[in-house]
Amino acid sequence: MSDAPASELGHITARGTPRQVGRALGEAGRAAVHEVLLREAYWQAVTDPAHASAVRIMADNVKAVFPAIWEELLGLAEGLEMPLEQVVAWNCRGDLLSNVPDGCTTVQIPGDVAVIGHNEDGLPGFRGHAFVAEITPDDGPALMASCYPGSIPGHTFGANAAGMAQAVNNLRLRRVSAQLPRMGLSRAVLACTNLDDALALLARHNASGGFHMTLAQAGDTRVMSVEFGGGACSARQIEAPAAHANHALHLGERAANQIVTASSRDRQARAAQMIGEGITEPLRILRDTGGDGLPIHRCGPDDPDNENTLATALFRIEKSAVEWRVHDQTSDRPVIEGRWPRA
Repeated sequence: MSDAPASELGHITARGTPRQVGRALGEAGRAAVHEVLLREAYWQAVTDPAHASAVRIMADNVKAVFPAIWEELLGLAEGLEMPLEQVVAWNCRGDLLSNVPDGCTTVQIPGDVAVIGHNEDGLPGFRGHAFVAEITPDDGPALMASCYPGSIPGHTFGANAAGMAQAVNNLRLRRVSAQLPRMGLSRAVLACTNLDDALALLARHNASGGFHMTLAQAGDTRVMSVEFGGGACSARQIEAPAAHANHALHLGERAANQIVTASSRDRQARAAQMIGEGITEPLRILRDTGGDGLPIHRCGPDDPDNENTLATALFRIEKSAVEWRVHDQTSDRPVIEGRWPRA
């Protein structure tokens, strides 16, 4: 992995037990959490004691089903120097609230060498504080992932040494009674060593808030679109160039009352329009600010969802390797890049 100068994205490495990894992630995000996140009304809403019972249920289930992820959360709280209950609640935010400011757009290009492109859209205050982590756990495949301060990896974009690539979009499903946090499930997917195991995990565990994942793996010709949450899961293979914003497209009845923001609607429509015109270069689509509605690439201080594009990732899924290139909000060249297996 190599870094270009003057990147707005940080880069850290972590290794060891899940608790050691979590502690390193917490230390990396500590200043931003204390200086930026704790001032957000969003933080206050998520950590409100009214959610304590729901958070306790999800915490108990993470301990039972994904003990390594629980250990990572314990380490994260230690590194952040924050109460564990608040850190766990923050990592359950999309399960507790329907309309959270987690955006993103994914472009899906299948083929002999598939390409997944992804805009990571988050709180504007995190600009300059988000980072990419390269993690070597004691147990499980090494991984790289985009991280927000205070959050475990796996809910943005990432890849692992088994050749899996993952891009994640928020779905705003209403009336969810979550048993497991969606961020715990997405973290578990990034620890899977093959695509079928990842799909089986989400088919089995989906009583959570809503997420959409684009998943692919080196040596596997499939590019999969997976929508899950609220006790439902739908997985479809992408057969032609496509895009996905922040509302479910094929989850069915469970998504009937989802929240579709104006930004999500406009980004989905604009990406589909561009693909329909024969434009299939992911970076061109993800950097687009045209169209009649709100833009795909988001840098406005008045964004109605309170989100800006903080990073753009491109994954090439080859027969024997996965390659990634990460751009910050404005860079023409990648600021971080790498591949598995190492060249």
